[in-house]
Amino acid sequence: MKIRDLVYGALLTAFSLLIPIAFGSYLRVFIPPFSATLASHVPVMIAMLINPPVALLVGAGSALGFLLIMGPVVAARAAVHMLFGYVGAVFLKQGWSYPWVLLVTAPIHALGEALVVLPLGFTLYQGLYIVGFGTLLHHGLDALIAFLVVKAISLNFSLGHLN
Repeated sequence: MKIRDLVYGALLTAFSLLIPIAFGSYLRVFIPPFSATLASHVPVMIAMLINPPVALLVGAGSALGFLLIMGPVVAARAAVHMLFGYVGAVFLKQGWSYPWVLLVTAPIHALGEALVVLPLGFTLYQGLYIVGFGTLLHHGLDALIAFLVVKAISLNFSLGHLN
């Protein structure tokens, strides 16, 4: 991994920690057992543009941030950020377009978060419907934010995914 990629990853990891810690009370929606912090997926969605290891790093930072603020259930859900971030980064590396990757990773993300909560005492209805559909909507909003941020700052990575 290049030093530049590591620095980008560290900055995005800092954002993934900062969003739930500093802005969680302002940006959080809570409909038990579902909770969503607006923009919490944006760092990992941007990290997908760098490479798979950076997406994993930023996803792990997100899980740590939510563990510190919201506890183990939300942190377990946030750990799914590593999965969808890694998968998205691999798709980008294969030449898929950024908007398409954001769309395709939405069901992976939603299903992952829904399945993670089932062994933690939640019913199938709570896991699949409330957490799953809530995550799908949240992913969509954050994907729009990530796409707009990437376009606004005109990131131009060597892989050329933003053309």
